[in-house]
Amino acid sequence: MLIRDETNADRQGVFEVQGAAFPTSGEAKLVDQLRADGDLVISVVAAHAGDILGHAAFSRMRAPFPALGLGPVGILPAHQRCGLGAALIRAGLERAKQRGWEGVFVLGDPSYYERFGFTPALASGFSCRYAGPHFMALPVNGDALPRPHGNVAYPAAFDSLD
Repeated sequence: MLIRDETNADRQGVFEVQGAAFPTSGEAKLVDQLRADGDLVISVVAAHAGDILGHAAFSRMRAPFPALGLGPVGILPAHQRCGLGAALIRAGLERAKQRGWEGVFVLGDPSYYERFGFTPALASGFSCRYAGPHFMALPVNGDALPRPHGNVAYPAAFDSLD
């Protein structure tokens, strides 16, 4: 298994993974739109023997400091619960750190994302259309976010998920 940056040749495989991982094609179309809009900043895949088995997207957010939004993370159903999602998230977070991003936000289950250091408490001071107990933040370079509050927004492509 190889965790690596997405290439142009992976786009169809990424679309298929995201489409298979979720009940509708919404997340697959979201990734395509993020890419088309220039908002897909980090895109990592899990590849094996030329096949794409998983994908994680990190997109540019509007925030009071350089921040990314994690998601969607999709794994082919036959390969779920094997640690691929965690490996992709860790790889993406490492890339975010290396590239100087200061924070990452995610909307999801705290019992899963807290293992990576995300917490709802760090996101509680931020206004966002997704604010609530499942909205979490993680400082990427240091122990704290550069600002504890402000407005944050996901890219416009996320509006298509409504």
